[in-house]
Formats: sequence, structure tokens, C-alpha cells
Amino acid sequence: MTITHLVTHSGGFHADELLSSVILTRLFPQAALVRTRDSGWITPGEGKIIYDVGRDYDAAARIFDHHQRPVPTRDDDQPYSSFGLIWRHYGHDYLRALDIPEADLEAIHASFDKSFVLPIDQMDNGTMNPSVAGPLTSLTISVLLESLKPVFDNRSPEADDQAFARALPIAAAFVEASIANKAAKRRAEAIVAKAIAEAGPSRILELPMGMPFRSAIDAAGADHLLFVVNPRDSDWSIGGIRISGDSFEQRADLPAAWAGLTDAAFEEASGVQGAKFCHNGLFIAVANSREAAMKLAELAVQEAERATNAA
Repeated sequence: MTITHLVTHSGGFHADELLSSVILTRLFPQAALVRTRDSGWITPGEGKIIYDVGRDYDAAARIFDHHQRPVPTRDDDQPYSSFGLIWRHYGHDYLRALDIPEADLEAIHASFDKSFVLPIDQMDNGTMNPSVAGPLTSLTISVLLESLKPVFDNRSPEADDQAFARALPIAAAFVEASIANKAAKRRAEAIVAKAIAEAGPSRILELPMGMPFRSAIDAAGADHLLFVVNPRDSDWSIGGIRISGDSFEQRADLPAAWAGLTDAAFEEASGVQGAKFCHNGLFIAVANSREAAMKLAELAVQEAERATNAA
């Protein structure tokens, strides 16, 4: 069946139906997007997908609302928003439309559902208080997208629809970037795993370019690694490895004597020709060649081992 109309409610919008529209307009670019509460439109029928309106959830009839009782829920009883329902039924096809490899499809679908879709569902249903984000509440995706609604005293009849149309490509950019990063992370994991095997017992991991690496290091159980070296434009970088994704604490810092030094001062302090810069935070340094970067990394390993042995 050809989908000719994507139907959601008119008036002010929320993140869930806006993000649902991102998925559906990608899959059905020929379909007209209709924002209405007219009973004829929001009743299931030929060629229509109806979402966030209609007081029913029936995938076979292509209606995906969540405002009725009983509320549609996940296996763990958390309530869906329209975004969660649309992602459940159309997310795999959306990923295929973005050329995600079939081998990665299920993992990325689940990861995006957990990290992006579920929080939208929770915020829309009031099962998660926005205040859990603390001072960053105003920067959550839900709040940012809904800030694109018209201001209260814009009484133009077209204001809501125009704002929705302007917000749609912005929402799409967030979704596509999140998925692209997840796909890239999967590609990086394979590269990092190979590099770990090649590094053997070395404390230094050399990568062919900058890329996400910590999850692959954790998966490999490579607890011995302390620093990562890789080319960076025309230079080479030496970086630490965070203990966890929720912490800035590293397995080992670069030597404290290097903090904030550049060029000649850094070369003198380290004894390495080509040393160019070390961050004050001691989590990254830059050299002008692979040879210089590896020497800096080896010195950093020696310093870290001395500190460990002295403790």
C-alpha cells in the first residue's frame, strides 16, 4: 500500500510527534504531512499513518497514539510516547534508509532506543522529571526542540505549522547525527580491537586516526593500556584513557611537569625534539611526528609506572 498522508495533531507540538515525523518523512517522502484534529483525518483509513492523535494504538491500522487507556507500554512497563511507537515499528526501516549495515542494524536500533527514544518517551509521559538534568535541563533534546514553538503572543493562524516545519529539519539533524555516531562507533570498535591485538602487552595503543576507543578497550579487557597515540592532521597526539564514560579521571595522566608547555619549553622539559603542546589538564599532548609522539608516550608510561610503584 502506498502511504499518501502522515497525520498528527495540530496546534503546539512536542518532541515526540516532531521526532516521529523525522522517521516517517524519511521513509515516505512522497506523503503529505497533515497537522489536524479533524475526526475524518484522524480516523484510520487507506494510505494514512496517524500518530500522537486518535486515541488508539493499532499497528495494523497504522494508528500510533499513546494518550488513551490502557497506555501502550514496553516490556518493562514504561509507557511509550508516539516516538517510541513509531521507532518500534519503523525504526529498522529508517536505519536501512540511512544505509546502516544489516549486521549492525539490531544493535544500533536498540542503542538508539535506549539512549535517545526512551528519554523522549519518559519526558513526554511525565515519568522522568526534567530536573534530573540539573543545570543542563534547558539543554535536553526535548526542551530544545520544544523551544522552537512560537512564542505565546504570536497569534498567527499559521504560526504553529510554520514553526513545526522549521523545527523538522533541526530534529532530523539530531537524529541522523546520533545514528551516524553510533554506526561510526561500531566501525571504530573493529579497528580498535585489531590494534589492541597488534599492540600485545604494550601500554601504548597506536591507532590509524582519531576515533572512539574506550568501549573497545573495555570489551577487550585491555586494562594494561594507559595511552593512545594517533595521527592528527599533520601532527600526532598522545592521549589518556578515561576510567569510565562518566568520569574525566584517567588511568594515568601525562607527566605533571609538562602541563601547559609548548614548543621549546615542552621540548626542554620532556627531552623530546618535536614536542609541541601539552594540555594543562594532562589528558592530551601533541608532537610533530610519530617518532616524537611515541617517545612522549613511552616517557609518560615510565612516569605512571614509577608513581604506581611508589604508591
